[in-house]
Amino acid sequence: MELNRRTVIASAAAAGIAASALGGTAEAAPGAASHGRRPVKEHFGTLADGTKVYRWSLENGGTALKVLSYGGIVQSLEIPDRHGRRANVSLGFDSLDDYVASSPYFGALIGRYGNRIAKGRFTLDGKTYQLSVNDGDNSLHGGAKGFDKRVWDVEPFVSGSDVGLRLHHTSVDGDMGYPGTLRATVTYTLTRGGDWIIDYEATTDKATVVNLTSHVYWNLAGEGSGSIEDHELQIAAARYTPTDAGLIPTGELAKVAGTPFDFRRAKPVGRDIRAGHPQQVLAKGYDHNWVLDKGITAEPEHIATLRDPASGRTLRIATDQPGLQFYSGNFLDGTLTGTSGRTYRQGDALCLETQHFPDSPNQPAFPSTVLRPGETYRTRTVHRFSA
Repeated sequence: MELNRRTVIASAAAAGIAASALGGTAEAAPGAASHGRRPVKEHFGTLADGTKVYRWSLENGGTALKVLSYGGIVQSLEIPDRHGRRANVSLGFDSLDDYVASSPYFGALIGRYGNRIAKGRFTLDGKTYQLSVNDGDNSLHGGAKGFDKRVWDVEPFVSGSDVGLRLHHTSVDGDMGYPGTLRATVTYTLTRGGDWIIDYEATTDKATVVNLTSHVYWNLAGEGSGSIEDHELQIAAARYTPTDAGLIPTGELAKVAGTPFDFRRAKPVGRDIRAGHPQQVLAKGYDHNWVLDKGITAEPEHIATLRDPASGRTLRIATDQPGLQFYSGNFLDGTLTGTSGRTYRQGDALCLETQHFPDSPNQPAFPSTVLRPGETYRTRTVHRFSA
């Protein structure tokens, strides 16, 4: 594994990903259009400062996305089951007010730094930076007003048989304590075969740290349908990063063998979730970074498969990143009501966030997340759906 290679030089393929990397083929679903249709824009709500928020709807290859300019949020993602019946498999809200007031990052773009940084502090080139602290003593997902709470500029596109959105945001020097003006572009693409591809790109005018990701909450049986403990999950990782009580990595790369963290072979999410492992007690389930066997790669490689046996819906994920955060929805507590009008309880969804490791700026042995002027941060994650 290339533990010292920087993400800024990890390049993604410019024109898609080989079907073999994810398994299966990328053919259009029966009855699906053979070319992308331009996304449709509608007003979704207005923030307290008067800023208008829009929702974009796009569809291709049997997959349908609804995306908000606020936070780049995936409000819904619909895919068919084995009988061709579509359902929204992503948790979310009906109103902008709910996203602003109480969202646990439902469907959001995360930045500048996905996951946690200890004490909200790191030192780079001899200078120490204090970040916004919003998770106990730590900084989580970019701080109190991360990229998930910003309104992005959205540009729709149709390119050949693909359809998508390019989202742009500029984070100024000092934003949430981070150095450098960061210019980020995130591209959502739906392919003719129904794949959802996320391309992340960023540049800076001062040395900084970057770790962008997506925070979709998955329930392949359908949003609001209940527990995901029967979902079968496979993760191509022989190690994970144990944490302290604040969910900050200790620095150890622990073996999953013989522990509830072993998902090298597919197993139900709920099989070992109550095994009482000390790490599960700290996190109230799974909320850890898996160290992917492949390490950093020039192009996305298959790293995880999630399947709902009841519906047959299957999600295969490929990435060029070295880590995957698997979060089992431990802090959903029944106080939030989703788009179906049903409440979300613990374990009603899970997250699979492709990423660099948490707290990497303070862990020299972890892959670097430093981005410098003249370099371009690029990374790609591919979601392939089947039933």
